[in-house]
Amino acid sequence: MLEKIEITDVAAEGKAIARVGEWVVFVPWTAPGDIADVQLVRKRSHFAEGRAVFFHRYAPDRIEPFCAHFGTCGGCKWQHLPYEAQLRYKEKQVADSLTRIGKIAAKTFLPIAGAQKTVCYRNKLEFTFSNRRWLTEDEISAGGETVQPNGAGFHIPKMFDKVLDIHKCWLQEDVSNRIRLAVKDYCLSHDGYPFFDLKKQEGFIRTLIIRTSSTGELMVVVVFFEEKKAHREALLHHLKDAFPEITSLMYVINGKCNDTITDQEVILFHGKDHLTEEMEGLRFKIGPKSFFQTNSEQAVRLYRIVRDFAGLTGVETVYDLYTGTGTIANFVARQSGKVIGIEYVPEAVEDARLNAECNGLTNTRFFAGDMKDMLTPSFVEAHGRPDVVITDPPRAGMHDSVIDALLAVSPERIVYVSCNPASQARDLSRLDVLYEVEKVQPVDMFPHTHHVENVALLLKKNNPATT
Repeated sequence: MLEKIEITDVAAEGKAIARVGEWVVFVPWTAPGDIADVQLVRKRSHFAEGRAVFFHRYAPDRIEPFCAHFGTCGGCKWQHLPYEAQLRYKEKQVADSLTRIGKIAAKTFLPIAGAQKTVCYRNKLEFTFSNRRWLTEDEISAGGETVQPNGAGFHIPKMFDKVLDIHKCWLQEDVSNRIRLAVKDYCLSHDGYPFFDLKKQEGFIRTLIIRTSSTGELMVVVVFFEEKKAHREALLHHLKDAFPEITSLMYVINGKCNDTITDQEVILFHGKDHLTEEMEGLRFKIGPKSFFQTNSEQAVRLYRIVRDFAGLTGVETVYDLYTGTGTIANFVARQSGKVIGIEYVPEAVEDARLNAECNGLTNTRFFAGDMKDMLTPSFVEAHGRPDVVITDPPRAGMHDSVIDALLAVSPERIVYVSCNPASQARDLSRLDVLYEVEKVQPVDMFPHTHHVENVALLLKKNNPATT
């Protein structure tokens, strides 16, 4: 036990830290300025992990979390921090990653673009139905063995088979809560709807996916473990009648060991097979498997920053790497000469082509394949050397061979979008042989979490172009 330890900072992954001698102690759910007794749960030679068991003093700017599940649910870990403080720590995370990992000094570091909506900002959530509900300490002390074991909500961190039963989630508009609770209540009050047992691989009701769009559309996907037609149709009819606002009601029969539905057939029960999202007059078709930025309002801000950094005049050839469903590619197409999108997932490429067609865009082309195999000299020769490359890779960053290919292609500008400042900094350090970081701007896509998006503009060294 460490007594009267002062929390001094926030580190990577959003964990607050204290320093005790040569030790760095990571303490979740605390804030810089807290003084607490800390029970160590893990010790190593130079760091430890612990949990606060008693607070002698709270940080002066600490605030009361608004969610009843704070401290148990692994989602919004920063609710106890004022939003202004959250933005400061996210800016610091980006700056520290660039300087410490990448040894990069951006010429201009623009202030983080904070979100206007800090609750109900997500357009997609997935809930799990499990017969192994996590019991709180209060429930256990009150005789938890008598509590209903079924739960519908989110997995407890580091416990794959336990689910926290969610009463109200603040991440999505309240219709999401009402639909989840309606499904849960129906299944508990009717025979034949056992919640899924992940360990034994048995049960019926498995997961629930809810997507919304800025155009007011609502998609619900119910995932069952096996086909029981009468029970499935009864539940879906109940949802259809109880929630007329649902514009797309779909289902999946997933008998696999894991919950992913990317390789499963999604079957339409009622309404349309997609949602429509809109940005600056562009309309995007969003299917049940489509990737789309989960914060629609901040996505528009992010894409505008990308377009601004790209410095487009209407004649440039733009390559959009990791294009997904072509959202960024189509967003910048009207200011470009032509846009070439490359994406690994063939279904996403089909969506990108459809989105371009729906918006009357004739200067975009999309190709499916592994990035390191696609970005070859012959591909560039066939489609033209890019003036601008926009890259938005997965969290792990870009493969070394992709970076080598970028250096060989050597566009005048690279706009690098990242959801992981650490991997971005590593990639920027490799690109440093040819490029300098002109400016960066963090964007907050996920308030009350430690996650931060960052956009970096790279210019070729000795390039007279100005921004």
